[in-house]
This record gives sequence, C-alpha cells and structure tokens, in this order.
Amino acid sequence: MSVIVNVILAVQMLAALVMIGLILIQHGKGADMGAAFGSGSSGSLFGASGSANFLSRSTGVLAAVFFVSTLALAYFGNARPASSGSVLEAPAAVAPAAATPDAAVAPAAPASGAAQIPTK
Repeated sequence: MSVIVNVILAVQMLAALVMIGLILIQHGKGADMGAAFGSGSSGSLFGASGSANFLSRSTGVLAAVFFVSTLALAYFGNARPASSGSVLEAPAAVAPAAATPDAAVAPAAPASGAAQIPTK
C-alpha cells in the first residue's frame, strides 16, 4: 500500500506544480506573466479566446485531479490496519517458572546492608 500512496502523492504534487504554472500563465489580474508568453495576442495557436478556454479548462482538470488525489490520500491515511484484534485481547506472554522453588520464596538481602523490618 505504500507504493500506492507514493504514486498518489507524486500525482498530487505534479498536479499542484503544473496548476500553479497554468494559473501564472493565464492573462488577468495577478497573472500578468501570461502577457510575456503572448497569451493576450489573437495570433496565438489557439486564437483570441481559445487559449483562455484551453488554459482555464486544463486548470480545472488539474484542480479536479488535485482534489481527487487529496481525497485518496485521506482515505488511505485513515484506513484501518489489517489486524482486527486488540492488544488487550492477545494472549499474555507467560513468564518462565523459577528454576528452584526456594529462589522465589527467599528474599534477597538489601544492597545497602540496612536491617529489614520484620513483617507478619
């Protein structure tokens, strides 16, 4: 599944970068870079209104690709894990039994040498 997420992420980043470029090329307010490439002239490849339609439609298609890839990444990011069991439901690891029964009963002497308090 990691490969799918990486491919979708690459498509999303590529769509975002190309969409930024297309928005900057379009002729209008805040996008005056389009005048440098001749998008405002009528002698261009697509004609006077053809380039505006092509650029705006391709920007819309890239926006749709960007939104679909965002939804796909959100879906894969929130997908449940493959195991359906809980950690609490798993059998507990059993500690190995002591080699001798006396070792578990006899307490060790304190390391500081302090006297032990007798217990009842």
